[in-house]
Amino acid sequence: MGDVILTMKGIDKSFPGVHALDHVDLEVRKGEVHALMGENGAGKSTLMKVLTGIYHKDAGTITYEGKEVEFTNPREAQDAGIVIVHQELNMMGHLTVAQNIFIGREYMNGKLIDDKKMNEEAKKLFDQLGINIDPKETMSRLTVGKQQMCEIAKAISHDAKVIIFDEPSAALTEAEIEELFKIIRDLRDKQMGIVYISHRMDEIKVITDRVTVMRDGGYVGTLITKDSTKDDIINMMVGRVIYEDPKTESQVAPDAPVVLKVEHLNAGRMVKDVSFELHKGEILGFSGLMGAGRTETARALFGADPKDSGDIYVNGQKVEIKTPQDAVKCGIGYLSEDRKRFGIVVDKTVAENSTMATMENFMKGIFIDKKKEKDVAQEYVEALKTKTPSVDQLVVNLSGGNQQKVVIAKWLVRNCDILIFDEPTRGIDVGAKSEIYHLMNELVAEGKSIIMISSEMTEILRMSDRIVVMCEGRKTGELGIEEATQERIMHAATLRN
Repeated sequence: MGDVILTMKGIDKSFPGVHALDHVDLEVRKGEVHALMGENGAGKSTLMKVLTGIYHKDAGTITYEGKEVEFTNPREAQDAGIVIVHQELNMMGHLTVAQNIFIGREYMNGKLIDDKKMNEEAKKLFDQLGINIDPKETMSRLTVGKQQMCEIAKAISHDAKVIIFDEPSAALTEAEIEELFKIIRDLRDKQMGIVYISHRMDEIKVITDRVTVMRDGGYVGTLITKDSTKDDIINMMVGRVIYEDPKTESQVAPDAPVVLKVEHLNAGRMVKDVSFELHKGEILGFSGLMGAGRTETARALFGADPKDSGDIYVNGQKVEIKTPQDAVKCGIGYLSEDRKRFGIVVDKTVAENSTMATMENFMKGIFIDKKKEKDVAQEYVEALKTKTPSVDQLVVNLSGGNQQKVVIAKWLVRNCDILIFDEPTRGIDVGAKSEIYHLMNELVAEGKSIIMISSEMTEILRMSDRIVVMCEGRKTGELGIEEATQERIMHAATLRN
């Protein structure tokens, strides 16, 4: 590691009702990958927004390349060489790769945009990064992993000296993560300072040199990664020990009735003759590699996508589910992996989102009973330990883990007996994960039943009573938790028919 390139000292930031940053410190050196970790709501994103001029700090100093600075907007930070690669990609799908990289600072030939020059410059960036992407390709046609690489190329095009990666691997396959890590290591070798925000503990150990931990808006400490254990970091993040032991035996009663039966479900290209049963009080894990068809199966079951054929039985009765409204009437709730598109309305309040699936219960004639709505929402804020100043807070202002809790509250208010959790802890930290796991266990103890789709093997083994494995749209295995191992699951997940 080289000289210090960036120092943030005593950074303080408050919003109405929230002390978001309480004298936080961060030091980044040239040629290092520096992890920034903490639970959702710890203040990581707020700190980066202060650094890049999105927010104005209330106190503290920022020193960059030996000079005290304060950027008033992200463009100033970019021009100085500090760039964020966001978790949620900000690309224009209908434009080409090169047009996206140079948007707002296009090369011109007279009064016309010089696409030829932009394609050439984009190609140079990709060559520099060792990436094989056609600059003329339309952005929407790329995989999420390739789009992520384009974001990195865009960052490099600003002559970046400090690059902030915000949850860069959340939607990537294992192969794409390996490619991402290779690029990050190359950037480190070129003496860039890298800030790496992630909740994936295994990644932190593989890719980072030091770790700074935040908790409740404050600075906890900085560790050298190779000298620290996973438990050291988790304890600093949450202030308590979290155990992640796998489940060793099913918690389902031997005579538990079948609440959901799916027979020979076919839908589109990704759901091929899928059959399974879900018992009362059971967590049924769905495992498989990216593109296995797990989410597509859930969406077809919930009526979000049309099914081509197959039968669905709820509590022994055959049902027709053609729309999500049909599924909800059958007592099925669906927590989508993409909560911002399908789970919540971000510009509405916690209360409005919590009651969205049961609005008919909150009507007084043609008006909404706002007091009743807020009272019920408050009950679930307290039950789920959702961190929010009030139920009047807009959901867009909550952390990812707390947004997920609002989605869960929506289906609990509806009192659904069958819940489909699709990647329930994607993008949230170990503390919030532990709370959601505890909540799921409480729900099944109360007699509800859960289908849990997860790409995290540890999560599947920790939470499931039984595991269905899929590969290329087909069910290729079913394991009781007593017999399930990572090796057996992976074998079934690669068992192409």
